[in-house]
Amino acid sequence: MQTQLADFIRDSHEGREADAILRTCVHCGFCTATCPTYQLLGDELDGPRGRIYLIKQVLEGQAPSRKTQLHLDRCLTCRSCETTCPSGVRYGRLVDIGRATVEERVPRPTGERLVRRLLRWVVPYPRRFGPLLRLGQAFRPLLPETLRAKVPPRRAAGPWPDRQHPRTLVALAGCAQAAMTPDTNAASARILDRLGIRLVEAPQAGCCGALPHHLAAEDEALAMVRRNIDAWWPLVAGGAEAILVTASGCGTMVKDYGTLLAHDPAYAAKAARIAALTRDPGEMLAEELARPEAAMLLAAIRARVLAQGGVGGQPGPLAPTSGQRIAFHSPCSLQHGQKLPGLVEGILVKLGFDLTPVADGHLCCGSAGSYSLLQPELSRRLRDNKLASLTAGGPTCIATANIGCQLHLEAGSSIPVRHWVELVDEALPIDKI
Repeated sequence: MQTQLADFIRDSHEGREADAILRTCVHCGFCTATCPTYQLLGDELDGPRGRIYLIKQVLEGQAPSRKTQLHLDRCLTCRSCETTCPSGVRYGRLVDIGRATVEERVPRPTGERLVRRLLRWVVPYPRRFGPLLRLGQAFRPLLPETLRAKVPPRRAAGPWPDRQHPRTLVALAGCAQAAMTPDTNAASARILDRLGIRLVEAPQAGCCGALPHHLAAEDEALAMVRRNIDAWWPLVAGGAEAILVTASGCGTMVKDYGTLLAHDPAYAAKAARIAALTRDPGEMLAEELARPEAAMLLAAIRARVLAQGGVGGQPGPLAPTSGQRIAFHSPCSLQHGQKLPGLVEGILVKLGFDLTPVADGHLCCGSAGSYSLLQPELSRRLRDNKLASLTAGGPTCIATANIGCQLHLEAGSSIPVRHWVELVDEALPIDKI
């Protein structure tokens, strides 16, 4: 694609990056076939190719409008189009640049501005978000049904082992996950403890920066990125071998730290190092379970899974040929963002879980960070479609790898929705921590 970027952006870092991305697009349109919003709305401008044209026009100097903003807002940033694209177009990065440019030029109505600012002011900060969540949970039975569905029940984290091991990983505590599903990181710590690895959190770290980043508040996002790097760096320098991010959406963001701070001389090298060290739990567990010394633990987990007829560690009738029936929802951030399709599914099968088939597994569930709050109608339709695919095989539980997907699906599901590491944790042989 030929480009002639306008003077206001041509010589900037973002302009050069956008120009390179635009020039890789060959207009083939393969991306529209896997775009969730194009499938729902059937509008070229609500598909990747149409949005690329809109962004190109804006970067070449054409004045954007509220319509331009609407079509970019409707994008989930699921990056399914990147998986499909034969030319390797980095659409996710391009749409971030396009949104930020349009945000500077198209004023939003007061109501939209307030909602976005409130999300950025509350959700990334556990000390603000946590008390509000607990208040909502206390009054959950009295809330209207639509609001009640967005307030998950309170979860207990369970014990966090603190045994000393030669190997250490650092976990991202996160923001919403720390308040809403604290059991996810604690379960990961218990699994790693059994594998001889200590998992710790850095108290000074916080939100990965994804929420403000995708809401075009770039300065806020980069401040969070730098804070996390500063918090993790002493632990990395002290020998921590990886940054474990149990929310795949956050993992995608942290793995992009090197790109986001590539032009910051004070942080570029550290950001690249942190990004390279960032691992999804699926990556860690696949490696660790493949080690010969993990063979006994693997066999014990598999035996327990095969003997469970229910979910959540509840004993059931023996099922010697298959374990718990699980429908796995692979988050877009895991399969398209981090490019790890099939990884978790392979682990679950190896551990004895019986995975049910899921049609259109590449499509987004509609959570997409703040998307479910800002685009509720489209988000609900996507969730309904996804739940229909997930439950078609008669699973007893839905598993996923991202807090946003987990809570979004849970709000509309009649069967439990869990993070997959919780299922593995519950299948561990009994051990006193």
